[in-house]
Amino acid sequence: MNASLSVVVVAYDMARELPRTIRSLAPGYQQGIAAGEVELVVVDNGSAFPVDQAALRELAPDVRVVRIDDAPPSPAHAANVGIAQATADLVGLVVDGARLASPGLLSTARSAARLAERVVIGSLGWHLGPVRHIDAAEAGYDREAEDALLDAIDWPADGYRLFEVSTLGGSSAWGWFSPIPESSALFLPAALWQELGGLDERFALPGGGLVNHDLYARAAALPDVDLVTLLGEGTFHQHHGGSATSGRIDFEALQADYVALRGAPYQAPTDAPIYVGRVPEVVQPLVAESVALAASYRARQRAKEGRAER
Repeated sequence: MNASLSVVVVAYDMARELPRTIRSLAPGYQQGIAAGEVELVVVDNGSAFPVDQAALRELAPDVRVVRIDDAPPSPAHAANVGIAQATADLVGLVVDGARLASPGLLSTARSAARLAERVVIGSLGWHLGPVRHIDAAEAGYDREAEDALLDAIDWPADGYRLFEVSTLGGSSAWGWFSPIPESSALFLPAALWQELGGLDERFALPGGGLVNHDLYARAAALPDVDLVTLLGEGTFHQHHGGSATSGRIDFEALQADYVALRGAPYQAPTDAPIYVGRVPEVVQPLVAESVALAASYRARQRAKEGRAER
């Protein structure tokens, strides 16, 4: 059976987190995805201890590992290598290999891709635990607490319970019904990836700076595309040694890097998306929360516009 969907996952020193991520993307956990229908391409971006492909294949038989030995600190090149390796007509990118997927992420993205020939499919991101991971140390939330949390909900048996124990990430802070500045898992037809040219490798800061934001904005700006947001699905960031966990994010430096490359501060796409998805009962309160957040977002934008006019 030829894969109908390829998913590229970029990983760096994620021995604890990556197996969970791969398990969450594999048939069996992913609903509506049969064996052989998804190709997983893991790009090891120069991890000190190389990713063990044999171990990952015990979780997902159709996983392939590509290693970059002399890897730059940004994941942009690794992501482009993985996209070039993908063979399916629909290609998803998870630029942070520490993200668990909700159980319907892949089948819903595949359904969304049938809406139009030129479609950009985005998803929101959550952080596991009671706070965003940039604030985890102050809250006493660490890897051990997270392991206990995941054990308590038995997430592989019902991955939608991840919504119960997570917090909206900073880039998804305004919920489903407000503009999102980046996609935690982005899906495009292979032809659109080629047209887009992948990620801009000039974003060379460790972690890539705003390269994922830039990717989403450039994809949304392609001519004649339909922008889709997956409703009731998402990814869940695991606590690890990255910038979102360590509290080392310097937003002014990231914006300055973006301005140096693009000539203006970053702005999230504002096109109204098409929503595709189902809403399990556990997710329904979050939809209601997103409605309230959208009202707050609009009020905030109106206040900004009023100040600008004065």
